Amino acid sequence: LLTLLSLFSFAALLEAQWKLRENVYVIESEWNDETPAKRVELTCNTPDDTLPVYWKKGTELKGTGKTLIAEVKEFPDAGNYTCLTANTHEIVSYDFFLITKIDSNGQMIRSILKSFEEPNRTFLKCEAKNYSGIFICSWMTENESPNVKFTIRSLEGSQGDVTCSSPVAHTDRSVTEYTVQCQKENYCPFAEEHQPVEMFLEVIDEVEYENYTSSFFIRDIIKPDPPQCQYVATNGTVTWTYPRTWSTPKSYFPLTFRVKVESTKKHKIQVYDAEEQSIQIPMTGPKDKISVRARDRYYNSSWSEWSSHCR
Repeated sequence: LLTLLSLFSFAALLEAQWKLRENVYVIESEWNDETPAKRVELTCNTPDDTLPVYWKKGTELKGTGKTLIAEVKEFPDAGNYTCLTANTHEIVSYDFFLITKIDSNGQMIRSILKSFEEPNRTFLKCEAKNYSGIFICSWMTENESPNVKFTIRSLEGSQGDVTCSSPVAHTDRSVTEYTVQCQKENYCPFAEEHQPVEMFLEVIDEVEYENYTSSFFIRDIIKPDPPQCQYVATNGTVTWTYPRTWSTPKSYFPLTFRVKVESTKKHKIQVYDAEEQSIQIPMTGPKDKISVRARDRYYNSSWSEWSSHCR
């Protein structure tokens, strides 16, 4: 019976945590007042079992002996637990604990990132300007977390077939948007995709841990750059060119276009669809605003942003 109880206790300790990387563990903490703290067993990595050691968290003494049972529930319980020698006070080993908040169903509560309105209030948004296999992934935080850290990779592993640059921050008022450029290796723009790209973003804010995923085919995240357009006043013709960043040849990757005319005098908007690279618009006023946008002709990609005004 004692053996069974001991095994049960050991299993309960193991279930309380999972390893993120060497010496770093994540504690899943149910975020309510009723649930007790998770009990985690720490073992000092000393080669000599007779060497007297003690444990500290910051400046606080946590216990003595080779093993320590730590109770972790709130953020102040997380952080660095260090094992030191009693005589020389040298660091022998350490364990760093992060907390991820979960609800009563065991689902992660995500609150560090701010969601994008489109598409569908997603937290991790990825877009591609063309079919080269290069895409941009973005996420946002409130500016209340200056020490937040990010790791993004393909779920196929850190040595998988997707490589990404380091995140670049763009701060605008109360929100900071982070972007990375990623590339799917050996991607063929002329071949049909059979396996989606699966991106995995890990977020650490001090001692709080969250992760986010995004799964997509390149064809589903295509959003071209806007065309470049001009207006010929003599005959009311609007012409435009393909975005420089769009895939070539145009015959294999054709775009369809939409032209918008905003009448400042009549307070009216007219929209025209076109597959060629010009359209004649009669009866436009001298102050009317004209712009063009584009999307993949054969696949229902996102529309580009509207171009700069054509005049």
